[in-house]
Amino acid sequence: MAKIPFKAARVAAGLTQEQLAEKMGVSRSTVNEWETGKREIRTPYLYLFCTVTGFSEDSIILPTVTT
Repeated sequence: MAKIPFKAARVAAGLTQEQLAEKMGVSRSTVNEWETGKREIRTPYLYLFCTVTGFSEDSIILPTVTT
């Protein structure tokens, strides 16, 4: 399976940032910061993201965190 960028996985799952945020119990701005690399996604949230979107952890390309 090819790797897919974090945002593309969300879109492929048919979710808006708002919908994903609601399912994960975070704010929409947190999802946006994960997608843009402004915030690193912690491991428990990565696992939850994969459960919600149906992608495996190994198939997700996470954005590089900028400081």
